[in-house]
Amino acid sequence: SLETEAAGLAAQRATPDQLTAMAAALHGFSTAIHSQSDAVPSDFQFHLEVAKATGNRHFADLMTYLGTHIIPRTRINTADQAPEGRQAYLARVHGEHENIFNAIRKHDSEAARAAMRTHLSNSRDRLRKARDEAA
Repeated sequence: SLETEAAGLAAQRATPDQLTAMAAALHGFSTAIHSQSDAVPSDFQFHLEVAKATGNRHFADLMTYLGTHIIPRTRINTADQAPEGRQAYLARVHGEHENIFNAIRKHDSEAARAAMRTHLSNSRDRLRKARDEAA
């Protein structure tokens, strides 16, 4: 609920500078995919920028406290275990982030919440699948 509501609030409150910061994090994610990185730093940065764009420092403080541990592939390397391959897996995650960003950029709170909810649900499903395959 933290990130879902953050996306909705960010859609209402994001400034042009905050949208630029989110876009930069997305670009960093894309660059990381192509350079064979795990993209965790830019993934986290995107989520942090969304939290900052809420205009409520508590969202950003909590996100900072949680750190990269909120990214499932820091615990189980779900990208390397993905049947479609690492790059396709990360490209799918990146696409989900782009959906969130586009809704925020359009100031569509409900679409931003829905896109974040979909991303988190998909992340949960990817983590479960990786755990099941590791067991």
